[in-house]
Amino acid sequence: MVAPHRWRRAPRPDGDRPAACGERHADQQLRAGAGGEPSSRGHCAECRRARLRGADARGRGARPFVSPADRALVDRFCEMLAAEAGAARNTLLAYRRDLEAAGDALSDIGTASPEDLGRLGAAWAELAPATVARRAAALRRFYGFLLDDGLRPDDPSAALPRPITQRPLPRILDEGEVERLFREAELRAQSDEFLAVRNLALLELLYGSGLRATELVSLPRQAMRREQPFMIIKGKGGKERLVPISSRAQDSVRRWLTFVPTDSPWLFPSGKSHLSRVRLFQIIRQMAGLAGIATDRVSPHVLRHAFATHLLGGGADLRVLQALLGHADIATTQIYTHVDSGRLVQLVNSRHPLSDRTR
Repeated sequence: MVAPHRWRRAPRPDGDRPAACGERHADQQLRAGAGGEPSSRGHCAECRRARLRGADARGRGARPFVSPADRALVDRFCEMLAAEAGAARNTLLAYRRDLEAAGDALSDIGTASPEDLGRLGAAWAELAPATVARRAAALRRFYGFLLDDGLRPDDPSAALPRPITQRPLPRILDEGEVERLFREAELRAQSDEFLAVRNLALLELLYGSGLRATELVSLPRQAMRREQPFMIIKGKGGKERLVPISSRAQDSVRRWLTFVPTDSPWLFPSGKSHLSRVRLFQIIRQMAGLAGIATDRVSPHVLRHAFATHLLGGGADLRVLQALLGHADIATTQIYTHVDSGRLVQLVNSRHPLSDRTR
């Protein structure tokens, strides 16, 4: 009989129950590694099948049929992206999904003619312009690869549809809503229940450091070191950057570390790996609901947007913000200047050379 231990699972907070298949067995390794009674169940058959076929974590349905010849070309293309461009796993999965989805409208992706590609506009008429643009971009790069490697004599991508897209302004929470979110998370963490402590640490790092969801869930256990007010984050394309950590975030993470098994390589372990992006999305939405905020307005990326917008509103330099967010192009960061329109008006009124002239 297993002796009582602080890691014995207490009732979950309201609504905190993994729903995604891949997370159905969440926290098993945590319970087993910390003295709790390990579960005899492994991952279910569906979880194993999903991993084997590289399924999308969001479960977007059945995988499109792709011929063996096309699948081999897509495999070679993804190998090139990984080896030459340093593409991350999620980037490779996204390219693969878009190319295989194109197989639903094309009889043969690798040998499609310009006329075949010209019909994609009609076939994709029901899709959002951003989706069409993304799939066309994937095909454009794919055919460029086939041409460069001598796998086909021409590049038919000029016939691909080019929808007019307008980049939407990022959704954000105002500072009052963020305060409500933290107030509720801190109140629940006072119970010292390990899921509540974990959720507060996740929230502190998301909003306090502006991490991407993948960067956050895959943090190694030793990511935060004593007397070091920053972390080294490996972001998109394997690029590293320094990210500062607030003192309150450090306190929350240290508190969470007392619950993490010492043999875990992850800061936020779950099962045999780390917490998934899907589960993080669920956690953040559940926390928003408990704080009385509409759940469809909140996600991990919305908190990253809030981090950037609130820093910019506080006077942060755009170049500094670009470095903190890990943006390769300053144009990506500039979108936040359009969100904080009040600051732009104040800047013009206070800094323009004619602002003090009276009419």
